[in-house]
Amino acid sequence: MPLDPQVEKILLWARRANAPAYHDIGADAARTHYERIAGTLDIVTPDLHEVVDFEVPLAGRSLRVRQYAPWPHHWAEPRPALVYFHGGGFTIGSVATHDRVCRVLARGGDCLVYSVDYRLAPQHKFPAAVDDAFDTLAWIRDEAQSLGVDLTRLAVGGDSAGGTLAAACAIHARDRGWPLALQLLVYPGLSHDQQTGSHRRFASGYLLDAETVQWFFAQYLRGPEDRLDWRFAPLLAEDLAGVAPAWIAAAEFDPLHDENLAYAERLREAGVPVELVDYPGMIHAFFQHAGFVPAARRAHDDASAALRRAFGGFDDDFIG
Repeated sequence: MPLDPQVEKILLWARRANAPAYHDIGADAARTHYERIAGTLDIVTPDLHEVVDFEVPLAGRSLRVRQYAPWPHHWAEPRPALVYFHGGGFTIGSVATHDRVCRVLARGGDCLVYSVDYRLAPQHKFPAAVDDAFDTLAWIRDEAQSLGVDLTRLAVGGDSAGGTLAAACAIHARDRGWPLALQLLVYPGLSHDQQTGSHRRFASGYLLDAETVQWFFAQYLRGPEDRLDWRFAPLLAEDLAGVAPAWIAAAEFDPLHDENLAYAERLREAGVPVELVDYPGMIHAFFQHAGFVPAARRAHDDASAALRRAFGGFDDDFIG
């Protein structure tokens, strides 16, 4: 398929803007820039019943978590919940940059959403982000009764680097014996290297270029040995049997496209139910362009439907 016409416009505007690359301006300036532009092409902020921030106390640190509730809820009536990790190459992004996505998933998925402000690189190297993801999931499980979370209907999700964290959490949960209803993975990073055909085809000109990918990893990883850790590259996990069912969104013109397909196949081979949706004409980060790209709005609807099915029992549309 050709590039989506709306995506072509986005790429044209990006070329005309000629903004400095993240690796040229450094992590702090990159974060500021991303915070400023993240919502430019996103939807109008959806209203929810309640959105509240709180601090999660963890060993030696605390993290901000934002809770989204689309309806009134009470601890005595446990509800389904999604623990969400934002994208940004482990270096940029925040609860704020992914606020609208989380609102959409809370309303469309008919669930609570907990968005995690995990620690960022280069100030916090691997495995800080994945430790924060694991530990926050554990805290939410421990506090489920007071939070009003139904542990039989708990999911993890994220986009890009956040998808990496969600996939790693699903493996960790399997190892701990914690049941999860779903892992919602939106163009997740899954591989220890970038040698696939899609990484070569889309190395430049599609917003997420090869140099930026390597810069993100240089900020996050302590050294080459970290690339071989399944917590960074879930495709390297020896055994995926028994992990949570997966909904995976891939984008046709995304450097990460081929590793998304490879992970879906690994999961299927391990007997894990998988729904892979490969969005034609889309690029990395399209999920945050739903105010301008109709296909992104369809992806929001698809992700929301996957959550509803997972929380209410799989239906015939969920392909195993």
